Amino acid sequence: MSVQHTLLAKFIHWTFIPLYVYGIIKQVNDISELEDSELLILEVIFATVFLLIVILRFTYMRRFKTFQGAEEHIHIVHYYFARIVHRAMYACLILLPLTGLIIAGLYNQGYTDEEQTILDLPLVLHAAAADLSYALIALHISAAIYSRIKGEGVWSSMVPIIKESGSTDNEIVKKIAGFENTIYEKISNLISSNDSD
Repeated sequence: MSVQHTLLAKFIHWTFIPLYVYGIIKQVNDISELEDSELLILEVIFATVFLLIVILRFTYMRRFKTFQGAEEHIHIVHYYFARIVHRAMYACLILLPLTGLIIAGLYNQGYTDEEQTILDLPLVLHAAAADLSYALIALHISAAIYSRIKGEGVWSSMVPIIKESGSTDNEIVKKIAGFENTIYEKISNLISSNDSD
C-alpha cells in the first residue's frame, strides 16, 4: 500500500478551505470601506492570521512528496509541473494577505485615493494574486479529480471519500493518459536536448 498523508496533513488541507472561502466572501469590495476603523482592525487581524496559517501550512506540507500516495509511476515532467502549481498557489496565498496588510497600512497612513501611485501597486498585486489563486485552485481541483479518474492513488491519500481501487480500466482514460505521457516525454526530450547544447 502507498504512503498516505498524516491525519494532521489532511486536517490542515481541509480546514484551510473554509478559511480561504471566508476570506473571499468577506473581502472588501471598495477601499473606502476601510474608513470604518473596526473593519480595518478586523481585516488586519484576519490577514495576519491567514498569513501565519499559510506559512505554517507550507512549512508542514513541504515534507510530503508532491504525489504522496501515488501507486503509479509519475513522469518527472508531470512531477515538476505539479510542484510549480503548488508553489504558485502558496505564493498567491502569501501575497494575498501580505498585500492586504500593505494596503491597510497605507490606507491607515492617509493614502486613501486609489489613483495615488503608492497605493496602485499593492492593489494591482492583491487583485492579481486573488485572480491567479482562483485559477490555480481550479487547476488543482481538476488535477485531483483527473488523478482520481486515472486511479493513481493520490486522491485516496488526501481525500476521505470515494477511495480509489487501483488503476482505471477505462480505455478512453487510458488513451488520454497515454497522450499525456507522450507530451511529457516530448517536453523531457526537448529539455534534455537543450541541456546538451
